[in-house]
Amino acid sequence: MNETIRVLDVNIDNCSAKQAMKASVEYMGTAVTSVVELVTIEALLCAKDEPELKAAIEQSDLVLPGQKEILEAAGIAETRRIQETNAQTYLKMYLKYLHKNHCRIYLLVETEEELDGLTACLSACYRGIQIVGAAKVAPGSETDDMLVNAINGVEADSVIAILSPPVQEEFIARNRSLINARMWLGAGKLMEPIYKEESRRGRWRSFVDRLFFKREIEKNRREMKVQEEI
Repeated sequence: MNETIRVLDVNIDNCSAKQAMKASVEYMGTAVTSVVELVTIEALLCAKDEPELKAAIEQSDLVLPGQKEILEAAGIAETRRIQETNAQTYLKMYLKYLHKNHCRIYLLVETEEELDGLTACLSACYRGIQIVGAAKVAPGSETDDMLVNAINGVEADSVIAILSPPVQEEFIARNRSLINARMWLGAGKLMEPIYKEESRRGRWRSFVDRLFFKREIEKNRREMKVQEEI
């Protein structure tokens, strides 16, 4: 899976949901921890000014566009790809795989509301998944050792993190070699629409992110055009 696109100077894998899922199944069959990042507009905007976040994202085994605007910014207009990304097809396929194989998962969230909503959704729609642990992770908290021990202690097959950037990306970059789970999935806030309707605050934040993202893409294109003309 060598084909990539580049958006705001971050390399993103250019593949279908089916191809990404095939790679994920292979990751789940290995003894080392593989990392899949569903990169968001928010993460790309943060990475633009934070080299450490950019490096952490690109250390992932698979970096997938989490929002259709990212594909559009790269000039990809294929209807199927846009629809897959918009519908979070890969994410749903991965959850179905965990359900079918009765996998043990550990959840990393930021709020009690997220934990309750995600747990209720998985219990209702993906009953085969065994939620063996969960923890709230606050930005700036020094809890790496405790979390790594908790994840390893319950022998989780997969960790699903729904944390804001850069917390999500930098945590796994620091601790990847210490975690025994087969796969880490960094989903950011992309799972929220799966287990509840977006709140008004969530919709507003999403709108602002998209607005800034479009401006940055246009700025980036103008700068590239100027460089080509020189």
